Amino acid sequence: MISESNLSFEQGPIRPPNEARSLLLRVTRNCPWNQCLFCPVYKEQKFSLRTVEEVKKDIQTARDITDDIKALSWKIGESGLITNSVISYILNNNHSYSYQSVAMWLYYGTGECFLQDADNFIMKSRDFVEILRFLREKFPDLKRVTTYSRSRTVSRKSLSEMKEIKEAGLDRVHIGLESGCDPLLKFIKKGVTADKHIDAGKKVIEAGMSLSEYIMPGLGGEAMWKEHAVDTAMVLNQIDPHYIRLRSLRVPMHAPLYQKLMNGEFKTLTDDQVVEEIKLFIETLDNNITSTITSDHIMNLLEEIKGKLPDEKENMLHVIKKYQDLPESERIIYRIGRRGGIYSSTDDLYQDQSTYDKINRSVSELSSKGPNEIERFINEMANRYV
Repeated sequence: MISESNLSFEQGPIRPPNEARSLLLRVTRNCPWNQCLFCPVYKEQKFSLRTVEEVKKDIQTARDITDDIKALSWKIGESGLITNSVISYILNNNHSYSYQSVAMWLYYGTGECFLQDADNFIMKSRDFVEILRFLREKFPDLKRVTTYSRSRTVSRKSLSEMKEIKEAGLDRVHIGLESGCDPLLKFIKKGVTADKHIDAGKKVIEAGMSLSEYIMPGLGGEAMWKEHAVDTAMVLNQIDPHYIRLRSLRVPMHAPLYQKLMNGEFKTLTDDQVVEEIKLFIETLDNNITSTITSDHIMNLLEEIKGKLPDEKENMLHVIKKYQDLPESERIIYRIGRRGGIYSSTDDLYQDQSTYDKINRSVSELSSKGPNEIERFINEMANRYV
């Protein structure tokens, strides 16, 4: 069965940043809700459930590819190991995208699998359980299996169903909480309330699964930023998830929220205002929760805001203070460097004088073109990552 290069299985368009090195398998297609104003994904796509047999066939294909890659490794003298030579051979010999993705997964050796798409708990529990058991049967060495879901969907599951899903092999659930502010949740058409967020989050944890809750700094805009920060922290205080992941708002043209931005119904915050909002959010988090905060996405201005509560809370606030204490001119240089993928820490400002000087010259050139050119340029760079 050496080098069956056309083997393929279905994969979806998105996954969490921390699942970049996971095996990606698609369980459903697109999003069953698909109404959130801030979200540009899936808007022209219809949701559909995949059958259990379809998904099991894909899992079997991924298993066959895995076995074929290991056989290939032996054939070219790499003793079954997934080495640079094996990867080079696969990338240079017209293997399918699925084949290449499995090869890279084996190369990184994470042993992790992410089940796509946006809300797999929408499946009947018995079907999801069957898929998970088959996955664990075919890949018995998996260290972690994770998926996306929505609070509204999880809240409809019984605790016994959730426990059965956990026992079948699901380890972690990623939920887009976005906000804990009910008026804002209604405005953005999230389709859920703060109480439902709390119920769902607690249910995931009680079932024995790890929980990642995503929040969206900036989502409240100018009108509701304080309520957004405080109410979201209050909801998370009640859930105490394992992870709180920051994903700052961007509004690309293909997101429904863009129209409200254009007609003045919604006004975005500046980068500095978003930083102030995050400060208020972290300050409002209780000292008796033990969540880990991460900012592992390029859309976040301050990637350094990360740490485990409560011990590292002050460290995170210090990161914010360091940025806020910078002169405005240096904040602008940092923002351009960050949005350009050059800086990941305010300390980077002082690591390379030539880079600093180059960005500073760009700031001067932009300023000479008009009062709004700097912000336009920064926003244009940031929106490339959406």
